[in-house]
Amino acid sequence: MNPVPDLKGEVAVVTGSTRGAGKGIALVLGQARATVYVTGRSTGGCSTEGLPGSIGETAEMVSARGGQGIAVRCDHTSEQDVKDLFCRVSQEQGRLDLLVNNAWGGYEHYDYQLFTAPFWELPMSYWEGMFQSGVRSHLLASRLAVPLMLPRNQGLIINTTAWDRDLYLGNLFYDVAKAAVSRMAFGMARELRPHGISCLALAPGFMRTERVMAVHAISPFPLDHTESPEYIGRAVAFLAADPQVMLKSGRVLTVGDLAQEYGFTDIDGRQIPPFKIE
Repeated sequence: MNPVPDLKGEVAVVTGSTRGAGKGIALVLGQARATVYVTGRSTGGCSTEGLPGSIGETAEMVSARGGQGIAVRCDHTSEQDVKDLFCRVSQEQGRLDLLVNNAWGGYEHYDYQLFTAPFWELPMSYWEGMFQSGVRSHLLASRLAVPLMLPRNQGLIINTTAWDRDLYLGNLFYDVAKAAVSRMAFGMARELRPHGISCLALAPGFMRTERVMAVHAISPFPLDHTESPEYIGRAVAFLAADPQVMLKSGRVLTVGDLAQEYGFTDIDGRQIPPFKIE
């Protein structure tokens, strides 16, 4: 495995970490020996949309890598579920060092053939998925996580996003939602700076997630420029270990640029450059 910083003793919450980017982040944090709260709705007997994986499986893999994985079922659209999550973190750990906001319901029950359709042809249910299960869930988790960081005057919040030099992302609902996620990081960073807490948005490239590979199995497409979900995980680990991370607070960063800065690679040894819209 690619070496990662040692985060033993650090406590992290990674939302939406059953699969995809969240799982990749949780696994790398496990490799870094952190304590990781793995959250999501998929349990052993119930998986969203029939996709593989569960919070329990991810937590076990985190522990197998040297960290401590703790699975907590949480619907991040439910304020009570999220309150219960951070109450548990407070009771069990008494602190929180890292929150990764990755929960995203914007792809559920989505017809990808409509992705580039004009906004007046898109059903409003897609907007609700992206904003209720995406943007709102990031804000809800952040406002409940911050009180666990304030007493120590330190901490890091990362919002996973989609971004390429502020270019249009091809779908109005998606573009506005991801812009809101990035702008949220900017605003939270301003308010948190006096308290020593950093906040930023982090954009991966085209990842080989379970959802993407399921589509690939039906209709194959080139994977040459794709990256594993652990690539963004390595970016998160290096950011969490960076004593100067406050200098990056409020910005939108790309995994490819951080790979060059920190010197890490993807699991196949490649250093994949930042995602760019053709």
